[in-house]
Amino acid sequence: MAAAERAAPEKAVDGKADLILRAVKVTKQFEGLVANREIDFEIPRHSIVSIIGPNGAGKTTFFNQLSGVYHPTEGTIAFENIDISDMAPHEVAELGVARTYQNIRLFRDLTALTNVSVGQHVRTKGQWYAAVFQLPSVRREEAAIEKRSYELLEIVGLRRSMADVLAKNLPYGDQRRLEVARALASDPKLLLLDEPSAGMTHEETAELMNDILLVRGRKEHLTIIIVEHEMGVIERITDRCVVLNFGRKIAEGTPAEVQQDEAVIRAYLGTGPKSADGSAGEPAR
Repeated sequence: MAAAERAAPEKAVDGKADLILRAVKVTKQFEGLVANREIDFEIPRHSIVSIIGPNGAGKTTFFNQLSGVYHPTEGTIAFENIDISDMAPHEVAELGVARTYQNIRLFRDLTALTNVSVGQHVRTKGQWYAAVFQLPSVRREEAAIEKRSYELLEIVGLRRSMADVLAKNLPYGDQRRLEVARALASDPKLLLLDEPSAGMTHEETAELMNDILLVRGRKEHLTIIIVEHEMGVIERITDRCVVLNFGRKIAEGTPAEVQQDEAVIRAYLGTGPKSADGSAGEPAR
């Protein structure tokens, strides 16, 4: 049974109709370390929202809770009015959440086309016996998957000639684009991008941000959350920013608003609020 079918009857959470995701008082503690503390977070449908903050601010830990990798110690996370706080990553994915990772996680010895095709299998309907006997329904579905995979490669700016290139042989920037294409392959409603420009040059980063805008333009139903630590990377494409520091939310607003926020300025200058125990040491990412 699909996660949505299993969860919706008993896990509905009251919420606003225009919100696709809502986190309430989300706290994550690893033994004695509090990585996130009482974070409230609301994402309007069809928006592009960024989570920013200095290194060690707790951004990736929070992201991992949104995608089911970690479960909150306290608080709740609701996606489309369904409580996903205790769901496994594959259950969250079935509901319509896809993500990339700060460290590239491609199938390095498979082609670009195959990497994207694999990403579509969460939505396939063919049964194992149909695949074994190569029934017409399976062949039709495989043809549709291949066609869609070529389309997704094009959407993220990868030329058709790259489809048969092994992922490990692609330039670094194109590997990043391929990760986005594979995430899009599951036809998500919410796309989570964890520092998608990590390791890129300034020019590659600018191209990737343009690609993300193009993706949004081609997939109007899509909502995007981007984790970053540099405001300059996302200020042109994001509708709203949430700023974390030492695991707490310290500011929220438009890019222009948060850049003028005194708490944000102090955090980026290294004189921001202390951690929960009063020290300046970094918590988990």
